[in-house]
Amino acid sequence: MSEIQRIKTAFPLLEMRNVSKTFPGVKALQDVSLTLAKGEVLALLGENGAGKSTLMKVLGGAHRPDSGEILIDGKSLEIHSPHESQSAGIAIIYQEFNLVPGLSAADNIFLGQEKTRAGFIARGEERRKAAELFKRLEIEINPDELCRNLTVAQQQIVEIAKALSLDARILVMDEPSAALTTREVERLYAIIRELKSQGIGIVYISHRLEEIFLACDRISVLRDGRNVGEKRVDEVTRKGLIEMMVGRELKDEFPPRESHIGKPRLEVKGLKRGKAVRDVSFEVRAGEILGMTGLVGAGRTETVRLIFGADKREAGQIILDGKELRLRNPRDAIAARIGLLTEDRKLQGLVLLHSVRENFALPNLDWLSSFGFVNQKQERVSFAGYVDSLKIKIPHQEQPTRNLSGGNQQKIVLAKWLARNCEVLIFDEPTRGIDVGAKYEIYCLMNELAAKGKCIIMISSELPEILGLSDRILVMHEGRITGEISDMKNATQEQIMDLAVK
Repeated sequence: MSEIQRIKTAFPLLEMRNVSKTFPGVKALQDVSLTLAKGEVLALLGENGAGKSTLMKVLGGAHRPDSGEILIDGKSLEIHSPHESQSAGIAIIYQEFNLVPGLSAADNIFLGQEKTRAGFIARGEERRKAAELFKRLEIEINPDELCRNLTVAQQQIVEIAKALSLDARILVMDEPSAALTTREVERLYAIIRELKSQGIGIVYISHRLEEIFLACDRISVLRDGRNVGEKRVDEVTRKGLIEMMVGRELKDEFPPRESHIGKPRLEVKGLKRGKAVRDVSFEVRAGEILGMTGLVGAGRTETVRLIFGADKREAGQIILDGKELRLRNPRDAIAARIGLLTEDRKLQGLVLLHSVRENFALPNLDWLSSFGFVNQKQERVSFAGYVDSLKIKIPHQEQPTRNLSGGNQQKIVLAKWLARNCEVLIFDEPTRGIDVGAKYEIYCLMNELAAKGKCIIMISSELPEILGLSDRILVMHEGRITGEISDMKNATQEQIMDLAVK
């Protein structure tokens, strides 16, 4: 009997049977089934839009399924709300944490389930229980510390402690490592092992495939709202996993390209802003993809925000094609044909409540309007061209941007900057939270832009991505450039990490 058959025939902790869910114009889930055993980590994988988030929202009570069944310990259960899901022992930690920044760690853990005595919140008891939960996770966090003062990793621990306070037996982690450093990810793996030993079943969603082989026991792959395969982790290779997800053979993870690098176009000299950016100088040549990497907090994002005029620099020059630019704000940078795809597309790159058409138009209103009125026909026609060329999956142009998958949201951001015909394009973590198929498409697009002589700066925490795409790499540490790698044929991850901790 195979391991998968054993899990299914044993009394599983969780079963989701033949779940279907339809939204207007979209079949999000079609007879999807999932099984999770006690003490198991199940990787739920698939491209953006495959149905992973919808399935977990059904489990979490945010969506009602059209059909299907949910069983816990073999008992059928109807979940009509998030509260009912929590009561059933299910906790979901979303990529965007559900914490109140102005409240303490303890307050956030017990929010909605406050401990009271005689009508008053028992603060002392909450602090004590919060400290016990942190001790259980082997992490030292002051229960009285405001969540806004905690690191991303510490906030994630608060979310996990919150789940444990609810006596959760099923824990869903959605992109748990997206904003963590390498050391923090290793600590996350240790916590997952501890939770497994306590019999907690974990559904682990991630686009970082290397994590699947380190943290998970079994994989379940969705594609276009359907189950397409289940395997034990030790039965599949990285290449095989990618092919299961995209539904086709992907010969190379990174597209081949011939570099035709010209003269320097963008020059940055002595850029400075406090301790975040300290005397940073570099140049980007025509047709070059310049990789920029380092540990979280190294100053990469802070540097490109100065180039884009999003933050005020204390010193330094920015020169494009021999002309010094006076960038007081992003509007000046846009006028100089510099575009920035921000690290956080949801907060800084898009207006989620607006339609995809409106988001495309935002930085392009100068040529899409006349006499104060937007030419909506021109807007639709222009956007339609990018929908086709970038393969953006939308039912119509009035679709609210918040309803799109991460990959399609990123393509909307790309489309609006491509429409401006920018000469300098800065990609800050361009594939964070994006599936391998959409990643490949973005890589091809970056290659095409470089072939046209554009200057590309790419920030990435994924070292295979940096090594696979860059013509040259700059490594940063504590606001300074600590090294440059130009011999890409012999460059290694170890070489990058050595420079990143100097």
